[in-house]
Amino acid sequence: MTDLHRLSHLDQLESEAIYILREVAAQFERPALLFSGGKDSICLVHLALKAFRPGKFPFPLVHIDTGHNFDEALKFRDDLAAKTGEKLVVRFVQDSIDQGKAVEEKGKFPSRNGIQAVTLLDTIAEFKFDACIGGARRDEEKARAKERIFSVRDEFGSWDPKLQRPELWNIYNGKIHVGENVRVFPISNWTELDVWEYIRKENIELPSLYFSHQREIVWREDLVFPVSKFISLDNSDKVETRTVRFRTVGDMTCTAAVESEANTIDDIIREIQVSRTTERGSRLDDKRSEAAMEDRKKGGYF
Repeated sequence: MTDLHRLSHLDQLESEAIYILREVAAQFERPALLFSGGKDSICLVHLALKAFRPGKFPFPLVHIDTGHNFDEALKFRDDLAAKTGEKLVVRFVQDSIDQGKAVEEKGKFPSRNGIQAVTLLDTIAEFKFDACIGGARRDEEKARAKERIFSVRDEFGSWDPKLQRPELWNIYNGKIHVGENVRVFPISNWTELDVWEYIRKENIELPSLYFSHQREIVWREDLVFPVSKFISLDNSDKVETRTVRFRTVGDMTCTAAVESEANTIDDIIREIQVSRTTERGSRLDDKRSEAAMEDRKKGGYF
């Protein structure tokens, strides 16, 4: 029996992800790891530690700060960068707005999720990144389900789902033309449950947002949204305090919470095992159209 057959499914997923990270380091000159402060990118940092320690990462951590982030995620980002001693590059969507490169949405829940692609593409051009590692997974959303692990973007940062390279076994082709870049997804084959079981197995720290806590919320389209200075409430909105947690962490204006009493990783795993809603079912930006995620990716999104 081979060593592969002795591995648990989590060990196999970890081995694949570490192999992909090392492939990125070997094939590209200026890679970067896109870090959001969410559980998936935190797992990527943990995997990178396993892949490259005792040496330094062969890439910086890059965060595109929309200005609408949760404070807990930003604090965790800074603490993790300090703890690991790795380089952190932060660029701001507000700068893109101030420069006239992006136009902010209006309305009660103005999202900056789409326009952060502008800032991301400018950051890629500034540092001449040729590969950007992300924490997207195929089980999250149908556009991500059909995207390759090595996803080639053209000189405009656009993704064409009809022009994807074959990926046979563990062979990844990172050859690109000048100006193009590749988005790389080492945990593409993981599920939400895999991520949480890996977090439990490796005892990985997470922001408190993922665990149950008291928070002021308002309801919109049957979703529970956190009250923040970024949304515009009117007399029809009823502010309540509920016990909630977040399954996914994005902008405060487009990320809904779920009512939950789960305050341990074991509780969260049990909750996910019986859940009948998807992880990104709480993301308002994915509900704008059937092709919302794919359209954003075609425009340069993560």
